[in-house]
Amino acid sequence: MPIQSEKVRLGFIAANRGSFSDDLAFKMRSATVEAMERAGIEVVVPSPQETKVGCVETRKEAEVCAELFRNRRVQGIVVGAVNFGEEQPVAHAVRQTRLDVPVLIFGCQEEETLTRQTARRDSFCGLLSIGEVLRQIGVRYSVGQRPICFPSDPSFAADLDWFSRVCRVVVGIKNARYGQVGTRPDAFWTCRFDEKQLQRLGVTTVVLDLSEAIAGANAISDSDPEVAGTLGSIRAYADTSIMPVASMLRSAKLEVFLRRWRAHNDLDALAVQCWTSIQNNYGVCSCASMARLGDDGYPSACESDILGALSMHACRLASGRPAALADWNNLHNEDEELANLWHCGVFPASFASGKAKLGIQDIMVACGGAPPEKAFGTVQLVADPSPLTLCRVTQDPEGQWKAVVAQGAFESNKAETFGGYGWCRIQGLQRLYRDVLLQHFPHHVAITQTHVGNALWEALGKYLGMAAYHATQETPGLYTPRLPF
Repeated sequence: MPIQSEKVRLGFIAANRGSFSDDLAFKMRSATVEAMERAGIEVVVPSPQETKVGCVETRKEAEVCAELFRNRRVQGIVVGAVNFGEEQPVAHAVRQTRLDVPVLIFGCQEEETLTRQTARRDSFCGLLSIGEVLRQIGVRYSVGQRPICFPSDPSFAADLDWFSRVCRVVVGIKNARYGQVGTRPDAFWTCRFDEKQLQRLGVTTVVLDLSEAIAGANAISDSDPEVAGTLGSIRAYADTSIMPVASMLRSAKLEVFLRRWRAHNDLDALAVQCWTSIQNNYGVCSCASMARLGDDGYPSACESDILGALSMHACRLASGRPAALADWNNLHNEDEELANLWHCGVFPASFASGKAKLGIQDIMVACGGAPPEKAFGTVQLVADPSPLTLCRVTQDPEGQWKAVVAQGAFESNKAETFGGYGWCRIQGLQRLYRDVLLQHFPHHVAITQTHVGNALWEALGKYLGMAAYHATQETPGLYTPRLPF
């Protein structure tokens, strides 16, 4: 279930050197712009009227380019060596934007096999110089799978897709706003976080006491048109046949309140105190409301896990699909690379194989945490077989950021449980699990139903400065630029 995302807005610097052919430079500039637009990117680039053939060769042209990028607030920069390219104007343009966004560098292939008469580009050499000057001024940059190519090549389209996802994650997290509704469960130290360090990363946390959310939901009239619309939408969303009428109404009113509060505060994700106060003091589980927000592109983490919300948000930004928060719940008895990823009932229904069903929180009722009539509203489903990316961001004891990223796949299995879950196959699961333990990652992990590990690895490890881990990494704790992931 893709989520409608705004186009990524990228600046393009066509790096030119005057001793080479301006005609060939313009040809590759135009081909690159066409490739970027074909990829659905909003391209910001100097026109031929603003700089010579729309490229950047001089310091003055670099300043024109930087002002254009700054005014348009580009979310990333693509540097193309359309020939050897002048390295210093590239460095000046990137630095003068003062935007601190991801940068992708590539060079354009020669027109033909070289002869003495061939009009050369020499981008293979020039790109090394561009990379070196960016390093000297402290600019981090990305390199695609084929650094030298024609812009029309399929590999360049794949690199643009990857880089666009990286930019969405980096810019999205640096400007994120997360809503924390209530406190974490007292028993869950695993959901602790340092709000001040999170703010330094760029994320603002907006807090609301759970009592205010409950009072706000109760204050909404049963006859509110938005409540009636939400009730109808919930019935279409999942099988509600066992849901009591009172529970359905409470769930709808809670959702209306959370949506209004989210919109009023311009929030990108939520983390909710989902048990047991809300059941005992309001009368329904928050799971269905949270799952439906997730399906609309606003990830909602259980147990007020703000760093879980961040992990989900990163997955959502990278994939353009809904994200869920799961427990690393069970290892399959007969298969050491098969793990059950589970939660009580908050997975978005788009994860489901077949139609999801709204039900009761079995654990809570069984342990006496809430009476049955107050424990309805979980989303019961088995995940559809699909590729899967897993991600968890956390902090070490000194507050430094780190992330674990893995890829696998949901698959069908006869083993059954309740709530929302799927059996996920991960190559090297035992090694990954040891890393999760030894590098001190918690029991919650964000998931999204596609493979975007490369984008998360690059965004979190390179541009957001996190120590990144995965199951096949040779140098734990250090970013290793190796593709494919």
